[in-house]
Amino acid sequence: MKLIITIIPDTNTDAVSLALTSQKFRVTQVASTGGFLRKGNSTLLIGVEDTEVQAALEILRKNVDKSDANQKGVAFVIKVDDFIHF
Repeated sequence: MKLIITIIPDTNTDAVSLALTSQKFRVTQVASTGGFLRKGNSTLLIGVEDTEVQAALEILRKNVDKSDANQKGVAFVIKVDDFIHF
């Protein structure tokens, strides 16, 4: 299992979350700020099976607006040793 942590501009959050959840990915959103101008961002936490990582990353690539060079997304893919659902 993997955890994808992605930081995207607030303006893309709804589109990205909708695209991910429509493909049955579970998404947790955390409001965050950062960068030189302290613009609003969203941090999305997405737990996926190893075989689904590329599909989730492709959804992120397609749904983050890249027309503004100052508003890009970043993703970290982290190995999860244990997952407990309660």
